Amino acid sequence: MTRLVFNAGTLEVHDVEDPAILPEVARFDDRTRCWRTPAQAYAEVVMGLVRRKLAWTDEARRYTELDAGLAIQRPPRPFQTEALAAWQKNRGRGVVALPTGAGKSWVAMLAIDAIRRSTLVVAPTLDLVRQWYDLLGSAFAQPVGVVGGGSHDVQPLTVITYDSAWAQMEHLGNRFGFVVFDECHHLPGESYALGAEMCLAPYRLGLSATPERADGRHVELERLIGPTVYQRDVVELAGDYLAEYTTETLTVPLTDAERQAYEHERGIYRAFVASQGIRFSQQGAWQQFLQRAARSAEGRRALLAWQRQKALASAAPSKLRFVEHLLHRHRQDRVLLFTQNNNTAYQVARRFLIPVITHQTPVVERSEILAGFAEGRYGAVATSKVLNEGVDVPSANVAIVISGSGSVREHVQRLGRILRKQGDKQAILYELVAEETAETYTSQRRREHSAYR
Repeated sequence: MTRLVFNAGTLEVHDVEDPAILPEVARFDDRTRCWRTPAQAYAEVVMGLVRRKLAWTDEARRYTELDAGLAIQRPPRPFQTEALAAWQKNRGRGVVALPTGAGKSWVAMLAIDAIRRSTLVVAPTLDLVRQWYDLLGSAFAQPVGVVGGGSHDVQPLTVITYDSAWAQMEHLGNRFGFVVFDECHHLPGESYALGAEMCLAPYRLGLSATPERADGRHVELERLIGPTVYQRDVVELAGDYLAEYTTETLTVPLTDAERQAYEHERGIYRAFVASQGIRFSQQGAWQQFLQRAARSAEGRRALLAWQRQKALASAAPSKLRFVEHLLHRHRQDRVLLFTQNNNTAYQVARRFLIPVITHQTPVVERSEILAGFAEGRYGAVATSKVLNEGVDVPSANVAIVISGSGSVREHVQRLGRILRKQGDKQAILYELVAEETAETYTSQRRREHSAYR
């Protein structure tokens, strides 16, 4: 009789009668005299045994059924019902892509209620862990465990960080029948992907507003979670389920002094790049530049010049003067100001006497700032990247992108922070671009999304 055993993130298949039940990645382990495969192949092996009507014993799974379903009943939005049905049609595996603020997390609640298996929710940040902890606790009215950030409490409903999932899955990988990967575009990183492979959960749901990755590794999501089973865009939901919004790209001219300083630094940088024959149209060019820059004083000066021209464009005094104008215009609104780096965020906070949230901000202080923002004690908050993803700020209706990367995902996430429906809220996103600088090309790249067309 075939026997299944979970061992440190792998699935051991003993006494195999028919090797056809094994996935291609299975290998025979001479030490233990059994076939071994990543734990995620559990469902495939079980289905193979069932199809061939073979006898087997299951010593692998340790997950249980939930005692009760949702304690809170609220009518799902039509697209949430459609997303759940599409996921169920694919045997409880796949990615649901919905815009920020559209209610992806409630799709997960509906899925947990439908599956009724012990569930692990994997989230990228401690802020999101806290949000999932609160949501699960209120939705199911039962204890919720947390693993990560100094906590290690495992319950039938548990929230874990991606970092902890990678580190702990060899011990926890058989204790959950359903795993939800929030912001699942993080998952294809090599270490995080290993965590998914070490989990035997047959039911898997990925959530993201933008599953695609610039490095192309999003194709791994189908192997780790399942295909994208449902997708809706910002423009499809704006008005009915998301706030109506507009976007404005504002080109800010530099002063003569700013232009002179920018062109001087950019000239030094570009001269070095040309002397080294580096072509940024080729893959690996940036790494090549960094390696060459480290080898000489000329190269290090070129790297410094690149940093300075970047800073001059992203936080030019003329650009900050325009921010002052926008803050005055929207003095009755709730404004989020986004920057590319912490230095600019702190500079903005000091200049306009507003609170700032970066990855260095303690959790308690961060919670106090967000509560004050929601209550109206603070009219604006500056941040670099930590509010790009997941943090719930429904009161925000204005976003000012002072600087950022060329990432489409980052730009869509920043727009998403102001789109959560609240009454007849009208949202607006301003993107400030320093005129005739490299920011022009950065802006073009990050706006390649239907939300900005």
